[in-house]
Amino acid sequence: MKGVLYSLDLVNSTKLYPRTALALLTALNLLNYVDRSVLFAVQPLVQSEFRLSNTQVGYLTSAFLLFYMIAAPFVGPLADRYSRKRIIVGGAIFWSGLTLLTAVTHTYTELLIRHTLVGIGEATFVTIAPTFVADLFPEERRGRILGVFYLAIPVGTAAGYLLGGKLSPYYGWRFPFYIAAVPGFLLALAVLFLHEPERGQFDREKETPERATLIGLARNPAFWTSTLGMAMMTFALGGIQVWMPTFLSRARGYSLESANFMFGIIIVVDGILASLAGGWLGDYLLPRMKGSYYFVSAASMALGVPFMIVALFARGPVMLPAIALAAFFLLLNTSPLNAAVINSVGAHIRATALAVNIFVFHLLGDVPSPTLMGYVADKRSLQAAFVLPVVAMVASSAILFYGMRFAPLAGIDGAPFAAGKT
Repeated sequence: MKGVLYSLDLVNSTKLYPRTALALLTALNLLNYVDRSVLFAVQPLVQSEFRLSNTQVGYLTSAFLLFYMIAAPFVGPLADRYSRKRIIVGGAIFWSGLTLLTAVTHTYTELLIRHTLVGIGEATFVTIAPTFVADLFPEERRGRILGVFYLAIPVGTAAGYLLGGKLSPYYGWRFPFYIAAVPGFLLALAVLFLHEPERGQFDREKETPERATLIGLARNPAFWTSTLGMAMMTFALGGIQVWMPTFLSRARGYSLESANFMFGIIIVVDGILASLAGGWLGDYLLPRMKGSYYFVSAASMALGVPFMIVALFARGPVMLPAIALAAFFLLLNTSPLNAAVINSVGAHIRATALAVNIFVFHLLGDVPSPTLMGYVADKRSLQAAFVLPVVAMVASSAILFYGMRFAPLAGIDGAPFAAGKT
């Protein structure tokens, strides 16, 4: 044990520390998304066992995100006052333990309760970890660093599809949840030994009332346009992730296993390329364009719309490439849009602002979208249900193009910086 502690102290005391901390938090974030998407992969099996309607299945994800969203505003203020590291560790242990409890889930009500409690646990991580990561590296690298951190979204989501799709036909739909739970305990213990960075040590934008106070946050247009743009993006992405394997299986004739495999591969490949490319492009344009993070996000959403339309209505060999291109442009905005939100506020209210951001974008985004799409699918068809994400993509692009005018100037060539650490 002493040897392990010595090694961790050595890592914390060298230049390896920021990268080590980023790697651990990214791995924990990956498990966060694995746990969510396993359900999407085994959804038809759950539906068959419990004899559920499409609306009931969609509500599982909506309920998870509803409680996740409600928990965030309570976690954010705590993280702005107390140790972020300890809250992250406690939350990871809590949600990993609940994931193991899938073993005793034998009714729809039990599954619903399990899902809502996991949402509360995961809120502690997603609200706090990005602020921790933002304080590890200089501001001009924030898009690329968040690009690495948010690789967990496509990779974890795809891993959940692949894990559930491959194991559930042979071992039952509960088994993949056990595999997803155990690494969470180990990573949580490793995070406990990390050194917590100073809040805002690399921030260079002035702490104006709009950026540094809760009252000012209410009239911060940079924050609200990025948050509302994210809400519409999340509506589209959340609905697509929940229903695409089922759509491919029921409406396009693929087996459930092959549908999960194909969509999982598309998400992981697109996600890795898009997350890194989006972060790099946002950072590259930062000194050249006001609102570069907003621009990259808005343009990517607009470019994804025609490919999403083709993916929905085309059959034959063009369908899968269209899905892949639509997913690429949807995921391209992940890191620059999160960088836009983080940069829109000061470090000392950042966790609280992210909590508000999470509450709003889930309330308007992926909390209603799976259930609404399930409702439309019950009344019309799954193909008709996918029109809703297309409309949300258009709305997201319009909001983010408008938000460019409110972006902070820090990073633009010739713009003044506040005195601070660099």
